[in-house]
Amino acid sequence: MYYVYILFSKKDHQLYVGMTNSLKRRLHEHFSGKVTATKNRLPLKFIYHEAYLKWSDAKRRETYLKGGNGRAQLKIQLQDTLRELGYKHL
Repeated sequence: MYYVYILFSKKDHQLYVGMTNSLKRRLHEHFSGKVTATKNRLPLKFIYHEAYLKWSDAKRRETYLKGGNGRAQLKIQLQDTLRELGYKHL
């Protein structure tokens, strides 16, 4: 199983989109400051994930969500959660 996940930084109020084949392990790495991309953005909150059977499907979705149209769709889909968290780009 492959996972696309979204983290919210409580420090800078920004989103992080990632992909992994072990969600539990990867979240532990993020939360313990072992991931370069997020270690200076702690604390983080796990807000969303999707599961895929194929690596290629998960990678395609991650790439889409990191782009303009995908990020816009994500903001619409999670607007209530993001508003509650204080996300500044709605």
